[in-house]
Amino acid sequence: MFVVTVALRAAPFVALTRLRDSRLVRYLGRTMPAGVMAVLVVYTLRDTTVELGSWLPAAAALTLTLTAHLAFRRAAVSIILGTATYMVLLAALG
Repeated sequence: MFVVTVALRAAPFVALTRLRDSRLVRYLGRTMPAGVMAVLVVYTLRDTTVELGSWLPAAAALTLTLTAHLAFRRAAVSIILGTATYMVLLAALG
């Protein structure tokens, strides 16, 4: 079990050293943050209705996410701020 666990944990690093110069890995590195953002936008808006408690958290979180991304150009910062804002507002207004 120990050997299998160590091998499974080491496998991504071994594969990455061989793929480091791959065009596919560079492409995924450029496009994945935008993909994550798109999935979060769709997830946020999927249950939005016309009620204030439904669209206000989504609109505020999306606005903050866009503003943070344009200001800092850091996907992690904008994703974390937007997600936290949405969850806090949803709990407060829901």
